[in-house]
Amino acid sequence: MSHQLIVDLARNAIMLALMVAGPMLIVALGVGLLVSVIQAVTQIQEQTLSFVPKLVAVGATFLIALPWILQILIKYTTELFRSLPSFVS
Repeated sequence: MSHQLIVDLARNAIMLALMVAGPMLIVALGVGLLVSVIQAVTQIQEQTLSFVPKLVAVGATFLIALPWILQILIKYTTELFRSLPSFVS
């Protein structure tokens, strides 16, 4: 195995992880920001208030994005298994 092959595999794995986690992280960031603005405007300083909306929003985003996530993961895995013989030699 060459160093370039290992770097390419690591880069592809990191990009895949970012693509899978990205939509949920962006939604959590947006909901957290929105809840923080609402808390600042209404002067409600309850720390647990931001947890439930984030949890619901991230869960909904996960369910909506699940077919896309599975498609990407299956594509990556099949390409990795197909190229496995070239890694050995």
